[in-house]
Amino acid sequence: MAESSAKPWLIILIMAQVASAIVAIGTDIFIFKIGVAAVGSIILLIAYFNQLMSALDVWVVILAFLASIIGDYFLSHMNGNDSMFILGISLYLTAHVGYLIFSLLNGAIRWKITIVITMVFLVFYYLTLYPNILDKTLAFTVLFYLIVSCVSLGAAMGIQALPNIKTPYIIGIALILLSDTIISFKEFMSYDSLNIMILPTYYLAQICITIALYNKSKDCQKAI
Repeated sequence: MAESSAKPWLIILIMAQVASAIVAIGTDIFIFKIGVAAVGSIILLIAYFNQLMSALDVWVVILAFLASIIGDYFLSHMNGNDSMFILGISLYLTAHVGYLIFSLLNGAIRWKITIVITMVFLVFYYLTLYPNILDKTLAFTVLFYLIVSCVSLGAAMGIQALPNIKTPYIIGIALILLSDTIISFKEFMSYDSLNIMILPTYYLAQICITIALYNKSKDCQKAI
């Protein structure tokens, strides 16, 4: 018999993710800022408990969540220190690589849309960000991060999976790209009007990715 509703434990933990996000947005307390990714990792460990030995694609997402948590620490404590900022975005880059690997393990990059997205963001980078980044190491890091982020979104669009997996995953990756773009406005262009969207889009992205992988675990169980 097919399961028609979410498990009670899942509902409780998703609510914990949402609550953690709300408190983090309202208070900026670090423990809540990492709560969404931490609880997401717990959800995946429970959902794939009997499949963890063979679930490489799930592990890369859990590691991506971990990289995001550590990146959050550096960005939350940088206090204007460029080195801390570089470490933070490097760890976010590691997270994007994890999301990219998940997509590649479950599909292939859609190159046409990837090239279009990348070209748009390269124009954005060279016209708006690059002139405002004096540190060349930082400029290169931001450029590389941007390219990987665009490829990650193109790869997410190429996932071969049911809509209940593919759609929330694409939305999650797109929201991360949006959140990062708004951060770049704030950090390099002193444009603060959109700051209110940074954390909501970031946390919603992690929740969407968690839901996508949970749905994948249900489909895997049905296939056994």
